[in-house]
Amino acid sequence: MQYSKTHLRTRPISAGQLRAFEAVARHLNFRAASEELALTQSAVSRQIQALEEEVGLSLFHRHTRSVELTGAGGVLLRAVSPSLERIDGAVRQIRQSAGRKSVSLTTFASFASMWLIPRLEAFQHDNPDMDIRIDASDVAIDLDTSDLDMALRYGPAASMPAGAMRLFGEQLTPVASPWLLKSSPRLKKPEDLVNFALIEAGDSHSTHMEWLTWRRWLEVHGTTKLEGKRWLYFNYAYQMVQAALTGQGIVLARLPLIAESLASGDLIEPLPHLRLESPMAYWLIVGTRSALRPEVRAFRDWLMAQSALTRQAIGDVPDPDTVDNID
Repeated sequence: MQYSKTHLRTRPISAGQLRAFEAVARHLNFRAASEELALTQSAVSRQIQALEEEVGLSLFHRHTRSVELTGAGGVLLRAVSPSLERIDGAVRQIRQSAGRKSVSLTTFASFASMWLIPRLEAFQHDNPDMDIRIDASDVAIDLDTSDLDMALRYGPAASMPAGAMRLFGEQLTPVASPWLLKSSPRLKKPEDLVNFALIEAGDSHSTHMEWLTWRRWLEVHGTTKLEGKRWLYFNYAYQMVQAALTGQGIVLARLPLIAESLASGDLIEPLPHLRLESPMAYWLIVGTRSALRPEVRAFRDWLMAQSALTRQAIGDVPDPDTVDNID
C-alpha cells in the first residue's frame, strides 16, 4: 500500500492508533492484539488502516495467518515502544504519589533473598507508612523507562552508570555447615577438599561468571587438578548456600551474602586465610525521576547505612574514587 503525497496529513497521530500498532507489532497477530486491548479484531484493523493513512505507507505485510512489519513499521515501532513505556511509567508514578508513599526497586533474586529481605523488617518497623515493592529479576531494567525507583546491581565498576553508589565489594571463600565439618575428615588446606562434595553454579563455566568457579579458586591456590568427592550444581547463589547449610557440601560463597550466617555460626569458614578477591561489587542506582522524593531518599540512606555494616563485617574498604553520593 503506497499513499500519494496528497493523502499525507500533518495532524498529530491518535494515541489509540499507536496503542493498536504497538500491540499488533509485538504479537504479529491481529487476534492476539485485539484480545489484549479488549477490542474487536475489526476495530484493531481499522485503527491500523487509519494509522497507515496518516503515515502514508504500509506498516505491515499482511499474510493469511500472520503479519510482519515493513521497513516503515520497524522505524515507527522503535519510536513508539519506549514512548509508550515512558507514558505508562509516568502515569503509574502519578498514581502512586496520589496515594500511599512507596518505593520500588529491582535487583537479582539471590541478592534480594540473601541480603535485602532479611533486613527489611527493621526498615518497615521504623517506616510503617511506606510500601516497598521488590522486582527480583536477573534482567537489567532501564529506570528511565520503567516505574521503578532504584536498582541494586552486581558488576565491575566499569559497567556501572554515572552516579552509581558502591555498596560493598566481594571476596569468595569456601564455607560449610559446622556439623559437616565435624563429621568429615579435617579441612585445613585446599588439598583436603578432595573429601567433600563441591557446590557451584551450573552455568558458571560458560558465562561471564567464571571468577565464581571452584576451578578458578583452585588454580589460584595451586591445586588445579583437584577433583571433589562429587559436584552439585544450582542456578542461584541462595540455592547453593542452602545446600551448604543443610550439609550437602562445600560452597565457594560470596562473602557479603553470607556474612550473617558466618556471624551466627550457621556456616563456618574453614580456610579464612585463602579468601579470593572478586572483580565485582554491589551497587545502588537511583532513577533520576525518583531521586528527589523524600521516601526514596530515606530508603537510599537506609540502604547505604546497611551496606556500611556489611563492609565492616567483611573488612571491605571502598575505593573513594568509585563512590558517588546524591544530595
